[in-house]
Amino acid sequence: MSRVNFDQLLEAGSHFGHMRKKWNPAMAPYIFMERNGIHIIDLHKTVEQVDEAAAGLKQIAKSGRKILFVATKKQAKQVVSEKATSVNMPYVTERWPGGMLTNFPTIRKAVKKMTTIDKMATDGTFDALSKREKLQITRQRAKLEKNLGSIADLNRLPSALFVVDVMKEHIAVAEAKRLGIPVFAIVDTNSNPNDIDFVIPANDDASKSIEVILDALCTAIIEGLQERKVEKADSDAAAASAEDAEGEAPVKRERKRVKKEIIAKDDEEALNANVASKFVKEED
Repeated sequence: MSRVNFDQLLEAGSHFGHMRKKWNPAMAPYIFMERNGIHIIDLHKTVEQVDEAAAGLKQIAKSGRKILFVATKKQAKQVVSEKATSVNMPYVTERWPGGMLTNFPTIRKAVKKMTTIDKMATDGTFDALSKREKLQITRQRAKLEKNLGSIADLNRLPSALFVVDVMKEHIAVAEAKRLGIPVFAIVDTNSNPNDIDFVIPANDDASKSIEVILDALCTAIIEGLQERKVEKADSDAAAASAEDAEGEAPVKRERKRVKKEIIAKDDEEALNANVASKFVKEED
């Protein structure tokens, strides 16, 4: 069963591409027709590509790795931040920090700076600063939070990127490609799909179109996370069972040893009683 159906995409306006004069010929396989100078995207192929992308994202989530969502265009900001937060994944909806992937250690230092400032506010260091210094540090903290707060929990490079509008986010795509990080993206008719590993041909300018596709993908991610929890629980149960079995073995061996000693003692007492009985009879 498909993650998203044709009618949902049609209602969301996912089939509307750009004007013919702005098209990228590399998108030809995903274009159904031209109407009034506007390219119409083949939604049957969109459904197929959404399913393929969902399967890939599900496996990444199931393995416990992170997917970084990137969408800095106005129409996509809110929906992407909401959906990424719902599946506990990092996201960038403000300006893309150049070198975020290729110079990741520097970005991590900036994120740690937020933690340092927070610590200053709680350990009394702030009290020793002047009013001007406090204001400067507070503004710096707010700026860092705005640009990097959503990736504060990203301790290592993401295992995949999900991008809305590959033209606008071309720097992010280039960095991911350089590092061999797979890119999942909504690609419109004016974009080049050749650098994208999982192409989802659809209208990337309509909020509803983006939301419908993200709903399907995030559902797959949630499934992957749930399967991971189940597998972990089963693994922990199996490990606990093995430990119990290992713990029972020495106990069983000890019980057998004690039982043998008791039997041997009983046999010895019986033998002594028999000898004593014979000795008494001989004296009589």
